[in-house]
Amino acid sequence: MRGAFLYYTLMDRLQHFLKQYLTETELVALLKNRGLIISEEAKAIRYLESIGYYRLSAYMFPFLMLPKEEHQYKEGTTFKQIINLYRFDKKLRMLLLNEIEKVEIALRRAIMNIPVQMTGDMYWLTNPVHFANQRTFQDTKATIDREYAKSTEDFIQHFKHSYCEPYPPAWILGELLTMGNVNMIYRNLKADRIRKRISQYFGLQPIVLESWITALTLLRNACCHHSRVWNKVSSIMPVSPRRIAHPWICLPTNPQRVYYTICIIKYFLDIISPNNDLNAKMKTLFSIFPEINLSAMGFSSEWEIEPLWR
Repeated sequence: MRGAFLYYTLMDRLQHFLKQYLTETELVALLKNRGLIISEEAKAIRYLESIGYYRLSAYMFPFLMLPKEEHQYKEGTTFKQIINLYRFDKKLRMLLLNEIEKVEIALRRAIMNIPVQMTGDMYWLTNPVHFANQRTFQDTKATIDREYAKSTEDFIQHFKHSYCEPYPPAWILGELLTMGNVNMIYRNLKADRIRKRISQYFGLQPIVLESWITALTLLRNACCHHSRVWNKVSSIMPVSPRRIAHPWICLPTNPQRVYYTICIIKYFLDIISPNNDLNAKMKTLFSIFPEINLSAMGFSSEWEIEPLWR
């Protein structure tokens, strides 16, 4: 009852949504009235029709004068600048998603295989003896059962039709799980020595590995769902390593900005693919969009001289 009372009390304090629906033509007129320079109105209308004003408004926000609540654009701001920022963010997401895929595959392989090597149990993933919190294990097991039952992957169908075991070995079954699932499995491992061996494979402490996998998963999800990543502030604070086995960053950095997660990607890539070209790809993208404010992403002016990027 108390919860219901608080809910309705809060609702009484909130205002009604009074904004009216506007067509794309009306939205263009509104933007021009707010000081935005739109030289090709027909093209702007097509962009609003295909992207949507609400999605594009996140890229308009940095160009507003203070106080931003007045919705007036900085002098000289053009609609083309907003579209270029939108395009940059799209290309950044595509680039990062491609690199995160490589890291995820390597992380999954290590987390699935190393326990097999250390325990001799090929089916450890579905064996409760290896997990600390049994409720968490049962939740994970339910996810595994659901994904295994509905999977139409050829390798799963082949296993079901060829073998009598209830589950495939961990290195096969793990392919059905998201990185969020894999991270939860890693966190719940009972044996600290196994967790440490996995994290040491990447030159990290277990708490840092857990945190970094979470950061990568959040960024991956944002990229997959076409969310803005350019100047987004993460909802989590990734753990900074106290000691680290491979080159890392030294300059003060906001861990909640996307630059920090890009550094995490680069760190893992340097281990699994020492000759990776992420640095070159980033510089190429920045050269195509030289007007982008990199500091909003968390980059410092000296990021290129960091040990990680050298």
